[in-house]
Amino acid sequence: MRKEQKKETIEALTTEFGKYPSFYLTDASKLTVAQVNKLRRICHRDGVKMKVAKNTLIRKALEASGSGYTDLFESLKGETAIMFSEVANAPAKIIKEFRKENEKPLLKAAYIESSIYLGEKSLNDLAKLKSKQELLGEIVGLLQSPMSNLVSALQSGKSTIAGLVKTLSERQ
Repeated sequence: MRKEQKKETIEALTTEFGKYPSFYLTDASKLTVAQVNKLRRICHRDGVKMKVAKNTLIRKALEASGSGYTDLFESLKGETAIMFSEVANAPAKIIKEFRKENEKPLLKAAYIESSIYLGEKSLNDLAKLKSKQELLGEIVGLLQSPMSNLVSALQSGKSTIAGLVKTLSERQ
């Protein structure tokens, strides 16, 4: 790879690291071309961008992106595939789904909105994370619940009062 190509790759990766709030560093070595293509299709389907780059270029791009990534540098060994995502748990779900039939990819590390997760042991926890949209939906549901209970109580009370008035008027 020529110096200009390396520089372009570093700049492209730096842009991606700045653009996405979360990314995963994975080991996808020893996957066949067919398996890698299948993994890429799954990533594309779920809105995850997957790139493979040399560890030194990834490290330089992380350094250019700012501080806060130094704990990830230990993970940059062997072959590395980067999975960029807007949704924090999407890559973890893809990895778990793909590994039902394959041994890899393995999770090396994950960066999710300033939090770093290291190693394979974090995969299950990351897959269980809720997205911002899911959390906002739950909050809205919780906020609407008391209001809907009040409205239904008022509506049922209205028919109860009307029934009571009607019964009393019929007695007279």
